[in-house]
Amino acid sequence: MKKTEDEMDNQTEATGSPNEAEPLVRLEASTITDEQLEELTERAAKSDERWEKLLRTTADFENFKKRAAREKQEAIKFANESLLQKLIPVLDNFDMAMAAAQNEQTEAAQSLQTGVNMIYQQLKTVLIEAGLEEVDASGKVFDPNLHEAVSQQETNDVPEGQVVQQLRKGYKLRERLLRPASVVVAKSPAS
Repeated sequence: MKKTEDEMDNQTEATGSPNEAEPLVRLEASTITDEQLEELTERAAKSDERWEKLLRTTADFENFKKRAAREKQEAIKFANESLLQKLIPVLDNFDMAMAAAQNEQTEAAQSLQTGVNMIYQQLKTVLIEAGLEEVDASGKVFDPNLHEAVSQQETNDVPEGQVVQQLRKGYKLRERLLRPASVVVAKSPAS
């Protein structure tokens, strides 16, 4: 620990000699001109400004890295979206083919129906594994986030605002809606 000249003089007076282990440091009054002081103040201000800019840039870069990682995860999660949207009409056609085959009672029609049903179930299983989910609207309350109302039907059988009939299935890829279910919504009969 360095001592000032006054502290050393006080110690010398008290003990008679300065402490040998601590060298005497003489503080000389530096003469700094106003110009030098102004330049140092300016440099300190620029240094503070650059430090703040560095902190902001570092924070922006960290936020960018987090956002890029999040976007990458979302891209991976929904990579199959366009393929699944193209396959949804194929599912619709399978549904129609199976409904048409149910009307036929011949043995050949029954055999065809069994084969079509097996292919349909296999395709559905693959699509479910890829994240496709059906939006079942039958008997549910109309939800504009999941359903598309194509008409209304007056009825006393179900409460107003409830789905009376599903015309076309809706589909979601995980939590993202690919196609809303087309539905007929109940409304109270006019009095």
